Amino acid sequence: MAESHPERATEAFFGRRRGKRLRPQQSAAVEKLLPRLKIDLTAPPPGELKNLFQGPVRDVRLEIGFGGGEHLLNEIRRYPETGFIGVEPFVNGMAKLVTGLEGEMPANLRLYDDDATALLDWLPDAAISGIDLFYPDPWPKKRHWKRRFVNKANLDRFARVLRAGGQFRFASDIEGYVNWTLLSCRAHPAFEWKVRSADNWRIAYDGWPGTRYEAKAIREGRRPAYLTFVRI
Repeated sequence: MAESHPERATEAFFGRRRGKRLRPQQSAAVEKLLPRLKIDLTAPPPGELKNLFQGPVRDVRLEIGFGGGEHLLNEIRRYPETGFIGVEPFVNGMAKLVTGLEGEMPANLRLYDDDATALLDWLPDAAISGIDLFYPDPWPKKRHWKRRFVNKANLDRFARVLRAGGQFRFASDIEGYVNWTLLSCRAHPAFEWKVRSADNWRIAYDGWPGTRYEAKAIREGRRPAYLTFVRI
């Protein structure tokens, strides 16, 4: 692991930690499954990140802020040979995901329920094949822009943990944050925007299941954008 890391932000990149009170089924799922799937950052990372998982995996992907887990649940089932790390500090989002596991203990899934920057700093160099950041909080007020997850320090983190050729994928329905991300990644020497045509960024990812948040955005007239950046 790198000897030094980008400076930590003084404010969290996420908002509230809890929403409505969990239903008994959700509470039971969290109590049963999260302790067994949660990554312990007080322990050193394995020399091979693949060894973090109970089953054999070929590579490892990371999803930051998975919300209700619609995409992450879809991916762990589509790609059982790939290890997935899901990060979600919002308690209700984590509860939805583990409840969606229906008591199963996927061999290719690990979870973390706190600040994603701490996990990124824990990961070994060039250990991740892909990072997904879908519909992050846009922090629309200018005084809060410093809390947007896409920034120079976090792109440095992404560049360190992504292997060459790995992908950073970003989706949002907020035009200002889409432009912010395009400009931030184009200014970073480690990333190149992968786009084949003028409207390519309007096409959802292969196998994209959609999310409840995205469906709401579309109903309200906001058009999603799907960006892919390659680690050079």
